[in-house]
Amino acid sequence: MRQSMARRKLIGFLFVSVTGTLLHFLYDFSGKSLAAALISAVNESIWEHMKLIFYPMVLYTLWENRRFQEERALARCSGLCGILMALIMIPVLYYTYTGMLGISADWFNITIFFVAAGSAYYLQYRLEKSGARQTGPVLWATVIVIIAAAFTAATFVPPRIPLFRDPLTGTYGILAIG
Repeated sequence: MRQSMARRKLIGFLFVSVTGTLLHFLYDFSGKSLAAALISAVNESIWEHMKLIFYPMVLYTLWENRRFQEERALARCSGLCGILMALIMIPVLYYTYTGMLGISADWFNITIFFVAAGSAYYLQYRLEKSGARQTGPVLWATVIVIIAAAFTAATFVPPRIPLFRDPLTGTYGILAIG
C-alpha cells in the first residue's frame, strides 16, 4: 500500500505540474474565453497563478477519491490539507523572496509553483501514511466550493491589493481595471 500511495502522490505531482503549466496558457490560447478564465490565469497576478495549482489538485483528489474508495476519507483529508498548503505557500514564498531581494524572477516564480505542488503531495503522503483524521465529504466540498467561488469572484471583481495586481500591466482581474 505504501509504495502504491507514494506512486499515486508522484503521479499527482506530475499531473498538477503538467496541467497547471498548460492552464497558464489556456486563457490566451482559447481566445480569452470566459469559460477558460474561470480555471486559468487571466493575468500574471499571484492570485491568478494560484488557480493553476488549485483546479488540477482538486481534479486529482476527486479522481483519487473515486478510484481508491477504501482510502477515500484519508485522501479527502490529505487532499484538502495539500491544497490549502499549496495555496498558502505560493504567495508566502513569492512575497518573502521578492521582499528580501526586491526583484521578481520568472524562473523563481515557476520554481515556487513546483515546490508548492511537491510539498503538497509530500504532505498528503505523510498524512495518509500516518492515518490522518478523516474529512467528511460535506466539509471537503464546502471548502472547495468556497475557494472556487473566491477565485471566480476575484477574477471578475478583484480587490485592489498586491495579491491581485498584475505586475506587468498594473491592472487587476479579467477586465484589466487599472
